[in-house]
Amino acid sequence: MPRVVFPNKILPYFLVAPQIVLTVVFFFWPASQALYQSMQREDPFGLKSGFVGLANFRAILSDETYLHSLQVTVIFSVATALLPMIVALALAAAADKVVRGQGLYRTLLIWPYAVAPAVAGMLWLFMFNPAMGTLAYILRRNGFAWDPLLNGNQAMVLVIIAAAWKQISYNFLFFVAGLQAIPKSLLEAASIDGARGARRFWTIVFPLLAPTTFFLLVVNTVYAFFDTFGIIHAVTGGGPAKATETLVYKVYNDGFVNLNLGSSAAQSVVLMVIVIALTAFQFRFVEKRVHYG
Repeated sequence: MPRVVFPNKILPYFLVAPQIVLTVVFFFWPASQALYQSMQREDPFGLKSGFVGLANFRAILSDETYLHSLQVTVIFSVATALLPMIVALALAAAADKVVRGQGLYRTLLIWPYAVAPAVAGMLWLFMFNPAMGTLAYILRRNGFAWDPLLNGNQAMVLVIIAAAWKQISYNFLFFVAGLQAIPKSLLEAASIDGARGARRFWTIVFPLLAPTTFFLLVVNTVYAFFDTFGIIHAVTGGGPAKATETLVYKVYNDGFVNLNLGSSAAQSVVLMVIVIALTAFQFRFVEKRVHYG
């Protein structure tokens, strides 16, 4: 395979320089500042700070509220990562069979991705508001005591639904593209051999969507950990009784509300390590099961 050779040796560095600058400014510099801040502890008045080493890390790892937030994050992230993928795959498979109005159908399903996270959260909060929400009224009328403002489990269900709904469109877009890339001749040959319906989908179509599924799994995991802050802040504010306080929301709550910057920085470092380790695990073990055509 021939190698690409640039006539000007400086040109490649100029081409990658903007990306390197963005990475340094928006990732490495904030990460280094968070690591430095995590080893500092400020006085009660915020006038000076002192070096405390790993004391902040030992404090948060022995804190029951932090461990509770970790548990909440695991439940929330798994549900938020998998639920939109399942729904989007079903919608993409249905859209792939639509003949008339296919473009309109796909456009309407993509629209929710343009909605801001906080707005998406407020939409679902209005629908499930125990005082005026339409869906809440239907639940109460059918004998279900619905009040996410007081019930922690119901609040968790509400934020999961809102976060998953926001991400369904993104997953749908990629699944539709993946389905369109599958050769029709392969599906026709499978039909002739007797593979139809669900059997054809799980034995032929879904394995060919493995690269798309793996990509969306990584993207949804990062989304669940970080990009859902606006939804949680708008819908529950981490409540009731910290039932929906994820790790990223606890970082905000301790740092910007309680002004405990050292502990907040230590939590952000631990969160960064968790996400990097989880992503590395996905690429190391999950990708082995992915076959690229």
